[in-house]
Order: sequence, then C-alpha cells, then structure tokens
Amino acid sequence: MKQVSNSSGSVDRSSASNFRPFESYLDSEATVRVLQDAAAGADDCELFLERHRSEHLLFDDNRVKNASYNAHEGFGLRVIRHATTGYAHASNISESALRKAAKTARLAVRDGGGILEPPPQSTNRKLYSDQDPVAEAAFSERVELLEEINRFARQLDKRVVQVSANIATSFQEIEILRANGHRVGDARPMARCSVAVILEENGRRETGYAGQGGRVPAATLMKPEGWQALAREAIRIATVNLQSVEAPAGVYDVVLGPGWPGILLHEAIGHGLEGDFNRKGVSAFSQLLGKRIASAGVTVLDDGTLADRRGSITIDDEGTPGQRNTLIEDGILIKYMQDRQNARLTGVVATGNGRRQSYAHAPMPRMTNTYMLAGEATPAEIVSELRDGVYAVGFGGGQVDITNGKFVFSCTEAYRVHNGKIGAPIKNATLIGDGPSALTKIRAIGNDLALDPGIGNCGKNGQWVPVGVGLPTTLIGGLTVGGSSG
Repeated sequence: MKQVSNSSGSVDRSSASNFRPFESYLDSEATVRVLQDAAAGADDCELFLERHRSEHLLFDDNRVKNASYNAHEGFGLRVIRHATTGYAHASNISESALRKAAKTARLAVRDGGGILEPPPQSTNRKLYSDQDPVAEAAFSERVELLEEINRFARQLDKRVVQVSANIATSFQEIEILRANGHRVGDARPMARCSVAVILEENGRRETGYAGQGGRVPAATLMKPEGWQALAREAIRIATVNLQSVEAPAGVYDVVLGPGWPGILLHEAIGHGLEGDFNRKGVSAFSQLLGKRIASAGVTVLDDGTLADRRGSITIDDEGTPGQRNTLIEDGILIKYMQDRQNARLTGVVATGNGRRQSYAHAPMPRMTNTYMLAGEATPAEIVSELRDGVYAVGFGGGQVDITNGKFVFSCTEAYRVHNGKIGAPIKNATLIGDGPSALTKIRAIGNDLALDPGIGNCGKNGQWVPVGVGLPTTLIGGLTVGGSSG
C-alpha cells in the first residue's frame, strides 16, 4: 500500500502552486466583504467554488452504446449557527448571484451571537496529479480502445456472447474561501475502466465483471497489461459462476477474501461511525467511545492520505486536509469521522471527512478509504480453520440500517468450504447480519491486506462520492447465509 505521511492543516494550493481557477469570476476583496456580511454572528461560513468535467463511454453489443460528456460549474455558500445550516447555490458565478445567495444562507444566523470558527491551517502536501484525464486522449482513441477490448475478450474465450466495456474520466477543480480571506484549492483527477462479460455454455449463461481506477491519468488505465488483465479476470469470474451450485441457507462461519469484500466493512460498520449519526444518537455505535466493540486485533482506519486512491482527498470539501484516522484500535472504538459542524457541536476536532457531491450540496461526514489492518495469520491457515462454511471473494450490492447495523450483501463470487477445503462455487448467496455483532465474531485476521481496485462509490442522503475499501482475509463466525438449499 502506498502511503503518504499525514500532517495537520489544510492544503493552501493558492500559494503553493498559484492554483486560482476562479479568480477571473469574482473580485477577491468584494467576495470577502460579502462573506464577512454573511458570516457576522455565525459559527462557520465558507464559499465552495467548483468546476467539473466528465466523460463516459460504454461499448456494448459490438458497438458504442452510450457516449456522454458533462460540464458544470457553480458555487455553494454555507452559513452555520449551532445545528442550523443555511445553504444557497448557483450555477452562475458572479457577484450578484453571490449576494443573493448570501441573503438566503444568512437566515440560519437569526439572532447571531456566534464566534466564527478559524479556518483550517495550511500544508503543501499533494496526493495526486493535476493532470486532466478528460482531456488526455481524443474521443476516437478511446472508442478504438473499447473496440480492442471487445475483440480481445471475444478472442480469449469462444463462450463469450457479450462484452461490455466502460471508460469513465472526470476532473474536478475546487476553491474554498472564507470570511478572513483564507483560500484553499484542489484539482482532482479520476479515471476508471471496467469490463463485463457474459459466457454461455450448454445453454447456461453467467456474468463476470472486473474494473480498476483511481485518481490517476487515463493513460494508466489504457495500457494493454491493465485492460487485458481486466478482461481475463471477468472471464475467470464468469467461468467460476458457470460451475456454481445453489448456495446453502443457514448460519455458517464465513471467510471474507481480501480487498473488495471490505465493502461489507464500509457499509455495516463505517456509516455507523460517521459523526452526524452519532451526534444525533441514531447510530448503533452511539455513546460507545472508549468501549470494546470488536474482537481483539481488529483495527479499522479511514485514510484519505493514500496516494492516487479513489477515496483520497488532499483537502476535504471544507478545506480540512485528508487525514489518516484510526477509528477502532485493537477492538476499542476511539474516534468518529467528523466534518467541521459536527466536530464543533460535540467538542472534538474535524477529521477531514467533510465531503459533498458538488457545489449544489452541503458537506457532511463521509468516509474516504476505509480498511482493516492486517493480522498475522496466512490466508491458507484461516481457510483451514473453516469446518463448514462459506468463502466469499466478491460482492455486489448491499444495504444497511444505520440504527441497528443490520446488513444484507449479495456475493458475486463465493465457495462452499468443508473441513478446510475449498469446494464448489455457489450462486445466489447473500450474507445477512449486523455490524456490531459481526465485529465481535471476528476470529482470525489475515496478513494479506489489500485495497479494492478503485471503482467504489458511496451514497448517503442522496449524495454520491468516490470511496475506497480494504480488508485482509477475515474469518467471521456465525453469519446468516441466504440461499436456496439446506
């Protein structure tokens, strides 16, 4: 895992690299005066400016099925007093639009009396390139690449009846301004490539999927060794599923594979450790700071400082730097993830987790890259302990109830295990349980921590942001497996 050391403070890109993409839109002195008027008597206030471009190409059924390009820009102005937030946004970045927004957002201040919270401090740390992956290659080049992926996958295996290949790129530029003139900014690249196949054999059809991505140049994903590996992996998974039998139903010990199965950790546990849910007392983990909530040896981090990772953020969407936060240490809950508002209301420090989908959305506590640290056992040792259970390697969709931590996840690749031996692949398997209980049932942690391939998105309150997950091979005792056979 490539890691960048953490340091306190926000990233002041304006002084570090003269990064001011919006300086031609607004006069700095006039903007500060508007913010000062809006922030008078408030606890916090910031102006979030954004420019965003994205391109997505889908090749399916031997042709380009969808090609889209989107560009937007605008600002969001937030004023906070206690737990009340005033938020106004516009796609027109101008002084007149800002003044109108300030009148609306300022309604949250009411009688005032607040002391304006100081801005985050500055640092020059940088976690990813400034290169724009959207503009990196011509449209025709990407179409040619998708055609090549399609041909390659079909030539690899005669059972392939359908190939779907995606290339998605985006580039986000932001600036955050405050009433004292403090100004920070960031340029955020993103690229993703994925391949899905359908294989047919003896009248039976099964699918396989593989993808990779991150805050990297598009050229990184367009190298033959990268996309060819994705095609091979998609075909491998589909081949496994062609051999699968119906999943058992009942309570079984489950071994989770490394990497992407960390999505279970993200959903079943991570959301419950976000500061807003705990301040309001609606999380299953509320009021449990300092208490044991997991088996000994379980250490869970949320880490926005990993270089080039999909969930990493040089600064969050309030200007606080991305940080490496230990949430659970050796089974003890020691920290929640916080944005500035919830941190202030609970008397703690913001953790660099204030995130928003776009300028049209107010920030809230969100995960970045959430993972469990490795243990000492080898994967082979862990699987050998499984007398009668399931080895789950890949996951699809899932859902969780924050109030009690109950989750349901569907497996895309899983195997039956008897007496420590991996047997037949199984299909239509779901894992059912609850996060608080699952944490206490962890019996073994592998030495093979891996992060996901860089394709994850997280939804919360209608907002979507890119995230990462990670997990070493992990044995959990007594999860409910939903299936159709006894």
